[in-house]
Amino acid sequence: MAERETLSSNTGELYLVPLGEIRRIKENISDPFLLSEILADIFRINTLYMVERAGSGHLGTSFSAMDIVTLLWTKVMKSPNEPGSKNGDTYFSSKGHDAPGLYSLLIGLEKLPFDLVHKLRRLDGLPGHPDIVTPHIAANTGSLGMGISKARGMALARRLNKTQGRFYVLTGDGELQEGQIWESLQPTVNGKFSEITVIVDHNKFQSDKKVEEVSHLGEIENKFRSFGWEVARTDGHDVRKVHEILERFEKIKDRPQILIADTSKGRGVSFMEKVAPDGLYKFHSGAPRYDDYRAALEEISGRLNEKFSKLGLGPLKLESFPAPERVLPKKPENLVEAYGEELVKIGHENKEIVVLDADLMPDCGITNFSRKFPERFFECGIAEQDMVSLAGGLALFGKIPVVHSFACFLSTRPNEQIYNNATEKKKIIYVGTLAGLLPGGPGHSHQSVRDISALGGVPGLVMIEPANENEAKLAIRWAVDENPGQTYLRFSNVPLDLPYSLSPDYKLEKGRGVFLANGKEAALVSYGPVMLREAFLASGLLKEKKFGLAVMNFPWLNAVDSEWAQKELGKFKTIFVLDDHYSNSGLGGHMARALAKKGGDLPRVVFLGLEEIPACGWNDEVLKYHGLDAESLVRRISENL
Repeated sequence: MAERETLSSNTGELYLVPLGEIRRIKENISDPFLLSEILADIFRINTLYMVERAGSGHLGTSFSAMDIVTLLWTKVMKSPNEPGSKNGDTYFSSKGHDAPGLYSLLIGLEKLPFDLVHKLRRLDGLPGHPDIVTPHIAANTGSLGMGISKARGMALARRLNKTQGRFYVLTGDGELQEGQIWESLQPTVNGKFSEITVIVDHNKFQSDKKVEEVSHLGEIENKFRSFGWEVARTDGHDVRKVHEILERFEKIKDRPQILIADTSKGRGVSFMEKVAPDGLYKFHSGAPRYDDYRAALEEISGRLNEKFSKLGLGPLKLESFPAPERVLPKKPENLVEAYGEELVKIGHENKEIVVLDADLMPDCGITNFSRKFPERFFECGIAEQDMVSLAGGLALFGKIPVVHSFACFLSTRPNEQIYNNATEKKKIIYVGTLAGLLPGGPGHSHQSVRDISALGGVPGLVMIEPANENEAKLAIRWAVDENPGQTYLRFSNVPLDLPYSLSPDYKLEKGRGVFLANGKEAALVSYGPVMLREAFLASGLLKEKKFGLAVMNFPWLNAVDSEWAQKELGKFKTIFVLDDHYSNSGLGGHMARALAKKGGDLPRVVFLGLEEIPACGWNDEVLKYHGLDAESLVRRISENL
């Protein structure tokens, strides 16, 4: 589930296998299994190109599944994922992280236009996680655990329509920690859904650590059999053995089937299959360094050229493209990293602090805490509901749990458990990272733009999003030392150059903000580095037009001091509230209610934020698409006045 963007500027050439070369190879190899193996490596090269060009994506899990997925699409499935087909087979990945690999295959098999090979994680291109807006993608995934349930729904629809076709669902082994997987097993057996085959890409790794170190799956063959499924296990890179099992599965008519495919994460590139000296896997997400990219390319192409030499096919032909130039921040502020540093300091001071994580340790800034205080660090895996209730139990016995995951999962999956904890009125701190619209590359399954509404009404829960590194440190301090109740800290993971600063003596005061820019004509209230940066730049552009826009940093997402707000903001005729969230359910509503308590002549409050499901693409193009970059804000503010 981890999501990282490459911050290094790759300036060398990038290489891919062009369509003409793929056609040549297909025309000259008659053995379907050999062709499947060779195409899998070609698709690995093009996946490598796509991720390196995009600057982010998931290589390790794309590579581990590539042999299986290529076999399915070239040899096993009948009319695979053909739009409008009444009797074709359907494939989709429940884990979703292998989307770059699937895109590469669909492009190489001419199911998608070849030009899309250049548009991974771009606006109007290929989303970071599967989305049915892309032809031949059967279901939206990326949020884990939903696949078998969706397949059963598709199968039910086909039964009602009296049409035929099998369903092949790929899951990850880390994904098996999600409770919905286990909820879906029994009803799929009870309904005798023999048309459903699940393949577990058992590559032994989660985001960064081995599955057995996080939450050991145990005897998964016996577990699946105990639910009544037909179960087989084999080497997931031996396409002949995989094919033999899938052929046998087709003949079973009274139960669904599961193939546990033992694979290697990063398969096809020797150094991508290995664990780093610190025990973490380094190629789950993000683009590799350019020298690693070249080494991976040379290893795969070298292996293909050896095979081609024996087949008399001549060397593999590659086409080169310049790597895109990226403007990198000069002195970026990294709020998650700053938060993690402060948490370690607090851990030394307060022995009651315990830290919980849902398989996202580096992305939540807590790697150092896990090393400094291993006895107080608990890796819970991809099981958010279990993690939050575990925190509730710890809090009931006097500990102060600090609970971590991506905001999109922490605010939604265990929402009921968070509410239950709130009713017990014990101190718990929730930390949701990767919050907001950016980064835009992962797509809507990971863009957390509804967490304020999801948690904003939980009794006693105070929500904060810091504006810079200093405020990030102050926020965790406030949550531990000052807030007697529960806190939700919301963090952006995008390192940015920030054009504003907070005064050295700045302190957090609940329900109150501070002006970053002065102006008399109107005020804009926002929070967090992404939107405050755009707001501050917009204020500067408006100043050039002789318009004074005051900009306020207001980190309290669901707590507004009404008297203070009326005093500081009531003097403006128009107040804009800029949310890094859906505009109809974020800070704007809380601010408007606080101002309305005064009655009388009220300022006009204009909500700015997202109005639709967030777009996927590079950060600058996503901001502009939603009208939230500085220039668009100038236009929208001018129109509203």
